[in-house]
Amino acid sequence: MLRDGITGDWIGTFIGHKGAVWQARISDCASMAATASADFSAKIWDCNTGECLATLQHEHIVRTIAFPPNNNPLMVATGGFEKKLRIFDISQYKSSGKISASASSSNLTNGGTTDGNSNSPDSPTSPDGITKAVSDAGVFEVGAGVHKGAIKSIIWLPSDILVTIADDNKIRWLDIRNQTLLKDYDLSGTIGSCEINPEGTVISVAAGKTAYFFSGTDPGVLIKKVETKYDVSCVALHAEKRQFVVGGNSDTWVRIYDYDTGKELEVNRGHHGPVWTVAMTPDGKMYGTGSEDGTIKLWKFTADSYGLWK
Repeated sequence: MLRDGITGDWIGTFIGHKGAVWQARISDCASMAATASADFSAKIWDCNTGECLATLQHEHIVRTIAFPPNNNPLMVATGGFEKKLRIFDISQYKSSGKISASASSSNLTNGGTTDGNSNSPDSPTSPDGITKAVSDAGVFEVGAGVHKGAIKSIIWLPSDILVTIADDNKIRWLDIRNQTLLKDYDLSGTIGSCEINPEGTVISVAAGKTAYFFSGTDPGVLIKKVETKYDVSCVALHAEKRQFVVGGNSDTWVRIYDYDTGKELEVNRGHHGPVWTVAMTPDGKMYGTGSEDGTIKLWKFTADSYGLWK
């Protein structure tokens, strides 16, 4: 579903998947949405019309999808139970509609023809030739054989570095230009979420009972970690307030912590199931949580009037 980010009002529903949707993302320009599903596919959607622009077929469950951080993106990255990190040239699929991801990058087949937009200056990877490589094949694998567990989340950084977390309890930084692993870091406990703050300065990772905070600009640099008393399934940082929000899978509460001291500041109740995801709005005045109880809740994070809170 597509909903208003301030009020939560329903705007429309994207219809087409035949399995659970594990993740949804919206492009920076808000013109496209991307979804990763248990039906072995990822889909690209037009946010204005609801039309499915492309279906990216995989060979197993797709857990995560990411747009590059630019307007009118021409590519997406996907990951999941195949343990493969792929980049798709979606500029091709708007004409072909569907393409399959082959088992290896050496024998990938193009399901359509390029429309000539792949080397647009808006694409973050156009200067170094990777865009052309993706365009020629339709899909490109990054870091073949690196991931030993299902890929659970992807962040596409402006520096053309992909950040991933996987079930093998590692966070990784991979260079798109040469398709190689730059850094990795072992995490303690079951990995939950991996998100970057709206300013792009800090990557927050939930694992076990710990919230990890890595640099958003320097690969592999751990800024700090905060141990909690509870299992942490998701975490989101408000850098200006120097506070972070976590949800857990062992209870139904949402907790706010002081980033500097690690002290628990507030507990918000309202969900009736484990909280699996949390995200800050770009202006930092509200955050949203998603729960196993089938609801998304919006929480005001400012003392001023905002949205529905007058």
